[in-house]
Amino acid sequence: MAAVPTPSPHTLVSPGWLRTAAGLRWAVAGSVVLHLVVLGLSLNAFTSRPAKSPDAPVVMTTVVVPPTEPLPVAPPPPPTETPAKPPPARPARAAPPMVTAPQPGTAFMDAPPAPSAQEWVQAGSYTLKNSKRYRHNWGQHLRSLMGTAHEGPEQGAVRFRIEIAPSGALARLDTLWSTSPAVEQRARAAVRQMPPLPPTPTGQPLVFEKTIVFDPWTAEAPPLYKTDCEPDPPAHGNRFVWDGRSPQVVAEQAVAQKLDPAAYAECLKQLPPDSIEAEAASDERQQKQWASPTLGR
Repeated sequence: MAAVPTPSPHTLVSPGWLRTAAGLRWAVAGSVVLHLVVLGLSLNAFTSRPAKSPDAPVVMTTVVVPPTEPLPVAPPPPPTETPAKPPPARPARAAPPMVTAPQPGTAFMDAPPAPSAQEWVQAGSYTLKNSKRYRHNWGQHLRSLMGTAHEGPEQGAVRFRIEIAPSGALARLDTLWSTSPAVEQRARAAVRQMPPLPPTPTGQPLVFEKTIVFDPWTAEAPPLYKTDCEPDPPAHGNRFVWDGRSPQVVAEQAVAQKLDPAAYAECLKQLPPDSIEAEAASDERQQKQWASPTLGR
């Protein structure tokens, strides 16, 4: 008999079978790994869920907005009847500003009395020196309407250029200068309050300048009339003035013209008597004009 060969341990497994077994092992291992991955992801999803916090009290705030009410609408005014246009009223004369009572220790001066009717009659017939008496009465009447002068900011002076129509009505009033707007306003208000004046003495427009002083120290004195019949002194100037082109001529000295004796005597009859106040005021003016601090050294 033929001898049966004993198989070698290395010849028990064929190479094909070995390849099939290895593939099976890899498939099982892959399936296990895949299941482990899915299981891990599932566990991570369940374990990573945040823990529930204990229930906290919920506070709710409710804001109630009241409904807006519409603003009240005023009823339309009832229709009024348009009254008939009254005739234009005559503008009232403005009164001069009122002055308060003087403070203790301050100076004041009362307003002078207004010229009387008799004095205005005499002024209406006095033609000398550009109606001198008429001009003085006008200034005195104006100052009397301005009231009491007090020491303080309302004192001052104003100078006007006045033109009076032949009928006695004021035709023009221009301010030349003023030291206080309040004094100028007061003086203009007093002018509007002046009563109707008599006609001018010459029957022609009367133009003159007048300074109104409104303070507690200055009182206008009456003028002097005793020299009104004397002719006006001639105006003196430079007799040797020359323009450099025309022939040089020395001008003659101006000489005052003398009145006819009969006319001079007739002029003296209408001169009013001078008062002591006028004489004293004239002496004071001359003293101030001609006094010199160098005299008597």
